[in-house]
Amino acid sequence: MKYKLKTVLILLSLSAFFFFNCSKSDQSEAPNILFIMTDDHAAHAISAYGGIFDSLAPTPNIDRLADEGTLLNNVFCTNSICGPSRAAILTGKFSHQNGFYKNHQGGKFDSSQWTFPQEFQRNGFRTALFGKWHLGTEPVGFDYFKYHNNKGQQGTYYDPIYNENGQNIVEKGYATKLTTDFALDWLSQNAHGSKPFLMLLQYKAPHRKWLPEKKYKNLFDGVEMPFPDTFNDTYEGRELTAGDTDMTMDNFDPRDMKLAAPDSIKDPGELRRWAEMGYKRGTNEGWLPFDSMTVEEARKWKYQRYIKDYLACVKSVDDHVGRVLDYLDENELTENTIVIYTSDQGFYLGDHGWYDKRFMYENSLRMPFIIRYPGQIPSNVVNDDMIMNIDFSPTLLDLAGIGDVQGLQGKSFKDKVMGVGGNEPFRTAIYYHYYEYPFWHHVQPHYGIRTERYKLIHFYHDIDQWELYDLKNDPNELTNLYFDGDHLNLITELKVQLTDLQERYGDNVSVDSMRVITTTNFGLIGGGGNH
Repeated sequence: MKYKLKTVLILLSLSAFFFFNCSKSDQSEAPNILFIMTDDHAAHAISAYGGIFDSLAPTPNIDRLADEGTLLNNVFCTNSICGPSRAAILTGKFSHQNGFYKNHQGGKFDSSQWTFPQEFQRNGFRTALFGKWHLGTEPVGFDYFKYHNNKGQQGTYYDPIYNENGQNIVEKGYATKLTTDFALDWLSQNAHGSKPFLMLLQYKAPHRKWLPEKKYKNLFDGVEMPFPDTFNDTYEGRELTAGDTDMTMDNFDPRDMKLAAPDSIKDPGELRRWAEMGYKRGTNEGWLPFDSMTVEEARKWKYQRYIKDYLACVKSVDDHVGRVLDYLDENELTENTIVIYTSDQGFYLGDHGWYDKRFMYENSLRMPFIIRYPGQIPSNVVNDDMIMNIDFSPTLLDLAGIGDVQGLQGKSFKDKVMGVGGNEPFRTAIYYHYYEYPFWHHVQPHYGIRTERYKLIHFYHDIDQWELYDLKNDPNELTNLYFDGDHLNLITELKVQLTDLQERYGDNVSVDSMRVITTTNFGLIGGGGNH
């Protein structure tokens, strides 16, 4: 009897040994995931995507990811504004499902709902967040976090306040470098154990007010940056939409332009009014930096000042992405780490005479997305499938081998980036809905559909305006075809598809109900600064 008992104990011990080691082996084989996201980084400011700034402001380290991985050419946000896009990425759901519609008076993100970092944490990953969060509530699903916690959680470029696991700390230095330092320090302590890691590395740059790192402050002195083809857009046929905003070159304020107040202004109220000239209606739009300038000269001068500062901020981002990639190489982490580079939305770089985002037009709708996974994802490949930011969560779960989560509105595009998804398009159309109005930037709320070739948009708040664009023949979206009479069948077909998408995603409510969302004050993230 005692021999049988001894045999049973040996078998149980062996079983436990093999179970533990198999489990450990399976876990260690799961890939690490490094998710790098910037704020307002337009795809056409990344040289791998191609654009007018490629030779003057290349991004070699981000381009390296494209050379060694796959560049996705048609990734789109579902609501082109910082907080709502981040919420869509975290939850895999549209704004009307996750409850975070807008930045200004949009309240705080509901942190009790499911997010993909929580799922990674539940599945044994070490999880960390560094940099910009901008959702009001403290992050959930992270073993460690250190995020920007200045007013509005917007963060500052210099000497920012970080919230480190619940405690506010002022850190001295430049935000892009600091955030990278903290991330590398965490990796040095946590990336070499038996558990895989998920890190969200989220830079403030290149968000407004575009303060370059000191060493790059004069990076483009003596250089005249090229102007986009649409810089002098007249908004003909789009006067009530594209032509009625507060995000033109006229709407930069003196702080954006890094100008010092005149010595003659002493009163604090007057100083504030001077600093805010131009940024919203009724505050001296079209102000002149120098009295000798014409309005047209001022527009061009402001653009040059803006784009140089913006691209100098991007230069620092690219530098520090390079630091992270070097760390992975030097510590033999490259082969088993999925690296993603993206931004929360696109941005206007003088396109249509604008800065900022919000519109469903291409430059703000389109997000950069580059993914590298050596040996698994093909290198130096461009993918043209239409992807939405709600697809990021299910894709990350799929790549990590975690499996499906019920209730997500996005779907995994893992097979597409793996090169095994076949020739069928991932999507035939994407859906978009923007709510915030009139502050900031006075962009009319709108929803719409984008197919491979066409885009149909409905602007609905103070106006009832439809726009139709043929992206093949009019990629710059200068000609609204909705009223030309030759596209009635196409418009009918697109409206049917649009209604189908609204029903599929649960956004099939009345326009009056949509207006209520826009006008409701859900509160501020943290006292302002939420644009």
